[in-house]
Amino acid sequence: MTPADLRALPPRELRALLAAGEPIDPRTLEDRVFHGTSLGLPRLLERLTWTTFVKAFHRDPASGALRGWNVRTEPGTWTPQLRRGRPRAFGHFLVTSPGACPSGAAAPRGLLLDYGALNPAWHPLARLRDPLVTLPDSGGLLLGSTILALGARLATPSYFCLQAGPALEAPEAPPRALPAHALSV
Repeated sequence: MTPADLRALPPRELRALLAAGEPIDPRTLEDRVFHGTSLGLPRLLERLTWTTFVKAFHRDPASGALRGWNVRTEPGTWTPQLRRGRPRAFGHFLVTSPGACPSGAAAPRGLLLDYGALNPAWHPLARLRDPLVTLPDSGGLLLGSTILALGARLATPSYFCLQAGPALEAPEAPPRALPAHALSV
């Protein structure tokens, strides 16, 4: 299975693949960059947002927490957009087990990217959670979806896949300190 194969699938099939996904060894994410492709969005919405992006992961040496962030890319590529000579990072998250949040039930065997752990409650991304799994027989392709945690889990039509890219060159500072109670993997 390739990102192009996944782009051709309707959201119901992506949802089924996510539910059947396999666990991810968190060590495979550490200090790596992943090339992302948006899936499942209506074409009009894709034109207003993006179809390619980067997710970067870093194991914080002080706390041991695995955290990450998104990087805006030039349209249709994985070349980072720059601001003042640095990649345009946004959407910081903590990597947790799905049991750490009720909204992780969409992919019970995978990991959960929790944007609420590293963004203030008023931030628009603070309610986002991304369940993430490995797809069987895909050569390490990861599949995720975006859900809103609003007391109950609210699915969005947004799915994405990630392919391993290069090693992370330099970590971004989180927007706020890692919480002392961080339940990272």
